[in-house]
Amino acid sequence: MNQIKCINCGFPCYKYGKTRKGTQRWQCPECKTVFTNAIDRTTKYFHQFIQWLLSGKTQDEMSVSSRTFRRNTAQFWEIWPMPPKVEEHKDIVFVDGIYLGRKVCVLICCDEVHVLGWYVCRYEHTAAWEALLQRIASPNIVVTDGGTGFKKACKKIWKMTKVQRCLYHVYCQVKRYTTSRPKTLAGIELYVLAKDLLAIHTDEEIKAWEERLQLWSNKHKIFLSEMTRDEYGTLRPKHERLVKAERSLWQLVKKDILFTYLKDTLANERALPATNNRIEGGINAQLRAMLRDHRGLSIERRIKAVFWWCYMHSPHPLPYDEILKVMPTYKSIAKIYKEMSERQTLEEEIPTWGDAIVWSDLHNYDISLTKDWD
Repeated sequence: MNQIKCINCGFPCYKYGKTRKGTQRWQCPECKTVFTNAIDRTTKYFHQFIQWLLSGKTQDEMSVSSRTFRRNTAQFWEIWPMPPKVEEHKDIVFVDGIYLGRKVCVLICCDEVHVLGWYVCRYEHTAAWEALLQRIASPNIVVTDGGTGFKKACKKIWKMTKVQRCLYHVYCQVKRYTTSRPKTLAGIELYVLAKDLLAIHTDEEIKAWEERLQLWSNKHKIFLSEMTRDEYGTLRPKHERLVKAERSLWQLVKKDILFTYLKDTLANERALPATNNRIEGGINAQLRAMLRDHRGLSIERRIKAVFWWCYMHSPHPLPYDEILKVMPTYKSIAKIYKEMSERQTLEEEIPTWGDAIVWSDLHNYDISLTKDWD
């Protein structure tokens, strides 16, 4: 049994009776302080909470009853796990967004092993991507599915980073336009071209694929230029979906972001990824599985569950007792917000320089002048 020490001076204490509730009291022989040694089980309950959240177990499968478990862990839903600031330079990172609801998206950035950052927003847009990227050191290559706003944010925050567009998402984008069973010859050939993107491994194959795309455009130029009028009388391309698919491929070729995994200098040292499989299968799939295991959570708790999963898979998660000390809660956030609001209100009430009234302008302290006043 551990020796109980005084909460004031640290000297060993001895038993000093019990309280009315039966709790053991202790007294210090040096300073005569009497106290009860309450056992803090918060860290133990927090460990159980994380274990339940990440393991897929039900509340009935925990070591206590489900009602007791909910009572012991309810306080931990108040905590917001915050992402770390990553200053270590990475060669390759992956970015993607996972939607948890109609207007709730969590943007995630990871390397080949750990989750580096996360950010919640209503939808993918430039400001949200900037908020995520600015806490992570600029990598050599970033693999993306082309989410809305990422290009602009990457150009602003990660100026020297090269972009690799996920080839599987490029193929899926073309398939949405052509379908998997196109009915026209042009559609069939373009669908095959997009599918062949996934099997390119050399510079010669890149050149051959681009030549095939150019031949396809020349061959079906007249077919794609056919026009028709819609129900409102507006003139539109007759094969608009094929035109959009062709245009999307040519834009990616001109931006030179399709084959970064073969053209970058890192390709001489190691095999570089051409798809976003690391984040799609390694993170998003596991997050969806966790949310299925705990289906029924409110949208707010779903967000926090994703945050906790990301934090526990970050490079250096803190010990459980340290997390409880440093992570913000609703109460701490409300306190900070209140202090900031009060400070802003005070600053607005105090007149700025040049607008304040000078008391001496309203009161003349020269006694000789006051004699002539009426």
